[in-house]
Amino acid sequence: MSNPAALQAVVYTLVAAAGLGVVLERDPFRQSMLSGIFGVCLGVLFLVFQAPDVALSEIVVGSFVVPVLVLVAVSRTRGDGS
Repeated sequence: MSNPAALQAVVYTLVAAAGLGVVLERDPFRQSMLSGIFGVCLGVLFLVFQAPDVALSEIVVGSFVVPVLVLVAVSRTRGDGS
């Protein structure tokens, strides 16, 4: 039998590491990619806590929609220097 507390501790550690990576990254492109990884980690956390509907929503929004919106916003606000 697996220990649910150990699995929760591992997932908490992954979420904390991914969140720290997002906060410490300075490049917007890399930060948006790390934000997607953070969204997947949160989705796994919700699965561990037996909330599959919330997990699916988080995986779609947190790992795809938000990073794409950030990349589009950054690409539109960066000028070409002229």
